Amino acid sequence: MRKTFLSLLMISSFFAQAQVKPTPASERLKSIEIRKQLSTESPANKTAFRNIGPTVQSGRVVDMDINPADPTEFYVAYATGGLWQTTNNGMSFTPIFDSEDIIGIGDIAVNWKTREIWVGTGEVNSSRSTYAGLGVYKSADNGKTWNWMGLPESHHIGEIKLHSTDPNTAWVAVLGHLYSPNKERGIYKTTDGGKTWKHTLYIDENTGAVDLDINPSNSNELYAGMWYRTRTAWNFEESGKSGGIFKSTDGGETWQKVSVEGAGFPTGDGVGRIGLAIYPKNPNIVYAVVDNNELRPATARAANNATADTGAYTLNTFQGITKEQFAALDDKKLNSFLRSPRYRLPAEYTAAFVKEGVASGKYNPNVIWDYLYDANAAITAAAVKGCELYRSDDGGKTWKKTHNDPINIYSSYGYYFGKVFVSPLDENKVVLTGVDLLMSTDGGKKFSSIDGPSVHSDHHAFWFSGTKEGHVINGNDGGLNMSYDNGKNWSNLNSPAVGQFYAIEVDMATPYNVYGGLQDNGTWYGSSKNIENVGWHSNGNYAYKSINGGDGMQVQVDWRDNRTVYSGSQFGNYNRQTIGAPATGERGPRGTMVKPNRALGESALRFNWQSPIVLSRHNQDVFYFGSNKFHRSLNKGENSVAMSGDLTTNPQQGDVPFGTLSTMSESPKRFGLIYTGSDDGMIHVTKDGGYSWTNINGKLPKGLYVSRVVASKFKESRVYVTLNGYRNDYFNALVYVSDDYGSTWKQIAKDLPYESVNVIREDPVNENILYIGTDGGLYVSLNGGNSCIMWNKGLPYSIPVHDIAIQSRDNEIVLGTHGRSLYVASLSEIQKAAK
Repeated sequence: MRKTFLSLLMISSFFAQAQVKPTPASERLKSIEIRKQLSTESPANKTAFRNIGPTVQSGRVVDMDINPADPTEFYVAYATGGLWQTTNNGMSFTPIFDSEDIIGIGDIAVNWKTREIWVGTGEVNSSRSTYAGLGVYKSADNGKTWNWMGLPESHHIGEIKLHSTDPNTAWVAVLGHLYSPNKERGIYKTTDGGKTWKHTLYIDENTGAVDLDINPSNSNELYAGMWYRTRTAWNFEESGKSGGIFKSTDGGETWQKVSVEGAGFPTGDGVGRIGLAIYPKNPNIVYAVVDNNELRPATARAANNATADTGAYTLNTFQGITKEQFAALDDKKLNSFLRSPRYRLPAEYTAAFVKEGVASGKYNPNVIWDYLYDANAAITAAAVKGCELYRSDDGGKTWKKTHNDPINIYSSYGYYFGKVFVSPLDENKVVLTGVDLLMSTDGGKKFSSIDGPSVHSDHHAFWFSGTKEGHVINGNDGGLNMSYDNGKNWSNLNSPAVGQFYAIEVDMATPYNVYGGLQDNGTWYGSSKNIENVGWHSNGNYAYKSINGGDGMQVQVDWRDNRTVYSGSQFGNYNRQTIGAPATGERGPRGTMVKPNRALGESALRFNWQSPIVLSRHNQDVFYFGSNKFHRSLNKGENSVAMSGDLTTNPQQGDVPFGTLSTMSESPKRFGLIYTGSDDGMIHVTKDGGYSWTNINGKLPKGLYVSRVVASKFKESRVYVTLNGYRNDYFNALVYVSDDYGSTWKQIAKDLPYESVNVIREDPVNENILYIGTDGGLYVSLNGGNSCIMWNKGLPYSIPVHDIAIQSRDNEIVLGTHGRSLYVASLSEIQKAAK
């Protein structure tokens, strides 16, 4: 992301606006008992959910631990998919962490001598769906039972290291809270198996430990990577001068900073995320990768930008351009840029038209930059140095950058990657993880990609065999891959259903299909009757079909033909296309873009990561789209009109789009009765199709992300709202109902545990039954929200439920989980229990 530094005052003002404070660990730990009470003898659990996949896309791998004596046995940890074991070299996996109160994982460590497994919960990749953990867990019986070992304020754990000879001694690298400052960051040490912890390295409340490595032949020698980073709903600080490399020579009791001025490693405000790797045969050799957020030299930046004199124009050409420079632009190259398929500018914006507008003063000279610059552009526009690799040959006293050429695998989002791995057999064989997967065989001087056509991008974990040259395993956003020839050929080990769904939808086909967008795995659809099996490996016809790529987001399906689908990727890049019959897998063209445009010179539209779209069920030619405004199309998205002004607080902008619509709902009972909710806590209603709007926030908590607004199908004036404090580290469950179009609100489902709420749905036949999806699971109210029960039979004990779809004809519920793909169950027993 584009780097913008925030002051502590700005961070404080964000929490003041939201009127909430981060939920303390003591409150979150109460959720364990609340959850037990809501699930014990729950009548909902008479019915079990069944998983319908998909598996082929897999999900984000964060760590692996391989048996050194038998590498056909290993453990794989997924960001929100739990911990899995294989004993047959990845041909099949068994989940062993599904019974615990948290499923998100940051790191694992296995003592293969004692068979003890340590799990640090809460991943450190600091993304939009990085869930806070509850600390450290340990199992002595291969996951049959687990003991909670504390550190509940850690939230995100980067690494666990175990003593080579003492099974009771371990160290944990704690990154800390994602969206709020906290003092429980840094390195913790235990000498009694996790019963008690000593906080041995602490810098400040915004600098945490992201990585840790230990000398395998001397457990007194450790290195820690400390990372300064802050995140709010609108901005991400990815680096700071308090970050760096620290070393301990007394078993982690005391630490000294070794990346000091003059040592050769970067210092100052640009020091971002750090990854560490010690070469086992010679522990004086240490590699450190850093996300260097220093700006590239001006000459290097200029070389990256096309100018008016040479080459094709790029977006950067138009940043900061003067009126005279714009007039001097080459018409042919300007027209080529304006007609670029990447930007899809309206046909009337020709070189002559825009030049005349700038010359006359109608447009600012920066008009093209202002028009096209968005969140996706921000990712690639920031001219930071990015990924750099350093090596020390003297135990961290001095460091030297290994390469002269840039390593371009981060752009400006190195916060999501930042790991280095060195082969235990060769000090010069090094792997870096990023968008691409790079290997060097000369100590980091030169790198080449070992990504393959069967390997997903965005890499997070890697393993080198210590006995067989060329045997490696790679974990990424698309699961797990194995190679026996250093990445020339890869196999996929993606049998677990660990897909991270953002949003789902169903159609009215027979049997009906489920559609959904997944984190970094595009949008797919498949039959609700699917039962996962490996038979498709021989016939080549997988049950789910791909619709588009990127990060898959919301989906709408025209029920008149069950073939017209609206879907897309992050920041509102949606299209409409016709898909083929699921039985054949036939696909239509890529379709028509339906993202709203603005006129040249108008204020920029802001689009949420998961921009909301709604297809009117009253007239399915009518299509609604939410930016920071409400847009309506009467012709299936071919053309759209902004029917509102800004429906947000129009807040201060950082490097994350903020002040955007996050949810919309049209009343099933009345055409044109529409509600919107925004990421900065605004809720509006229109009763005339968008011509007039009323703010209905009332006395609801201010500033919280509106995760759902749902118009009732039973009563025209009824509407439900769920507020989500995830982006404030505030995890209280907030659900409200209004029976007067939002004029007044009543809080319901007050007995839910401290878990952020993502979605609420009504039962198709009984208005008193409500289904609520939280970051911890699925809950049901049989009495209109007065009380809740948990429905988790067939599910992991804890799993983020991001979306719920109700197929009313078949009387079934579909769960889109962010970590374990899709689940389906009948509603019959629930409905009987409510009578």
